[in-house]
Amino acid sequence: MPEPLTVQKSAPLLEYLFESWPEVKKKQVRTWLKFQSIQVNGRVVSQFDHKLKSGDVISVRGDRNALPGTRLPKGLLIRYEDDSVIVIEKPERLLTIANEKVQDNTAYAYLTSYMRHGDRFSHNRIWIVHRLDRDTSGLMVFAKTETAKRILQRNWDQCEKRYFAVVEGGLPKPKGTFRSYLDESNPAKVHVVASAKEGRLAITHYKIVKKVERFSLVELTLETGRRHQIRVQLAEAGCPIVGDSKYRAQSNPIRRVALHSCYLRFVHPLTEKVIKFESPLPGDFGRLLTSHAARTPLPPRIEEKDDFDSEN
Repeated sequence: MPEPLTVQKSAPLLEYLFESWPEVKKKQVRTWLKFQSIQVNGRVVSQFDHKLKSGDVISVRGDRNALPGTRLPKGLLIRYEDDSVIVIEKPERLLTIANEKVQDNTAYAYLTSYMRHGDRFSHNRIWIVHRLDRDTSGLMVFAKTETAKRILQRNWDQCEKRYFAVVEGGLPKPKGTFRSYLDESNPAKVHVVASAKEGRLAITHYKIVKKVERFSLVELTLETGRRHQIRVQLAEAGCPIVGDSKYRAQSNPIRRVALHSCYLRFVHPLTEKVIKFESPLPGDFGRLLTSHAARTPLPPRIEEKDDFDSEN
């Protein structure tokens, strides 16, 4: 392995690596990039044209990280990694963990394989901190040690979590707060109930970002973390999330629930420094908000049978 480099001048990453490591074959350097073995300031970077600046430190995580066995599925991106945590972007239609129907095609399974570098006998593993529903895309954090998991979960209510949702209709005010009690006893579908005796308090702050025809783009900030919290509260407000037929949506033009985890801000469990991550509006949301779908009349609503592949 080459020794770590301290960048002396600004340059694109791949160009700088070729120049600084002339003894390493260019094919090997490209392989390290492709399989996310190059780190800049401790963060995995795989973009060949990533702009380096003076003082950046470049290192290679090791040949084992460049094995084909560490390949991640399309859309699952590692945004940050160190010895305690991994922050990813999860694509839609990927479960967080296994259920009765799906065992291997999960974010947990892919990241476990990534940690084990294709060695099925390795004891390396990750820990789940929180979950996203199968159809929800966006930012998630996993722990790389049990200690990190305990600290993150203990302080999870202090983590700032924001979501984008495209909803049917328009909320009555440009911004506001949902407060309701949720009965989570049915793992397939959550219901609003009258009091704390019947369910747990759920608080969500919202603001409308954009309104087009019959759809609205809403940004939501969670104060509590209940099962299906955003989905239930938007449906109760008369604005179900596009594609969420379980909670009374009448349209599904992008063939998914239009919900995206766009912002995470939390205290690092080891360094105790605040770190934050942002994810832009998904392309299919943007197309939905400017497309013919926003003007097409809603069809009659068809009830969907409850299933058990949704998550917290």
